[in-house]
Amino acid sequence: MEPKIIYEDENFMVLDKPSGWIVNQAQTTASNPVIQNWLIKSFDYPLSKSREFRSGIVHRLDKETSGLLLVAKTSASFKNLQLQFKSREVHKVYTALVHGRVEPGGGVINAPVGRLPWNRERFGVIPGGRNAETAYRVVAYYKREVANYTLLELFPKTGRTHQIRIHLKYLGHPIVGDETYAGRKTAKSDRLWSPRLFLHASEIEFKHPVTGKKLNFTSQFPKDLVSVIDKLGKTS
Repeated sequence: MEPKIIYEDENFMVLDKPSGWIVNQAQTTASNPVIQNWLIKSFDYPLSKSREFRSGIVHRLDKETSGLLLVAKTSASFKNLQLQFKSREVHKVYTALVHGRVEPGGGVINAPVGRLPWNRERFGVIPGGRNAETAYRVVAYYKREVANYTLLELFPKTGRTHQIRIHLKYLGHPIVGDETYAGRKTAKSDRLWSPRLFLHASEIEFKHPVTGKKLNFTSQFPKDLVSVIDKLGKTS
């Protein structure tokens, strides 16, 4: 399944990224589909072939995370949108299914995130890490057999690598299917009924890079995540 264009004008486009697609070209992409390669092959806007500007890709989503991704078509739009991200003017909403019953129904996780000194390939909450803040809101509670689950909306104020996944693990409620942060045994058990990491970039709000008008885009759950929710029983 290819990415879907949600919106497009001469300055930028908004993509709906499928799970399984890597965003940027890298040595380790192997046979996985890559958004940047797709942009190079499929489009001919000013930045499409630019390595320096990553074909206009403004931010990143993890390979298994689905949802909204911004791509700038010109260098001016790229710089403007990146500045909006840097100055925290971009409002993002993610949806995740997590282990356990999250209470209270809303709150803020404020914990510094950085590379683990004993494993530079991994990230976690560490003293001296970079400031990271994620607000959350409970959408619904579910049960599967004897286990409880919570569907959350998440509002990251900062954009650290794996921030949401790390913060939810720190809270004691790792995301369903998270092979990195939920623990190998838990993730393996999750994958019997959830095909992948249950994390979706569901909404993004920012200013148009040329007109300054506020824009808001949403993405509905893809079929694979809808099928997971259908396997659960809703509780109060």
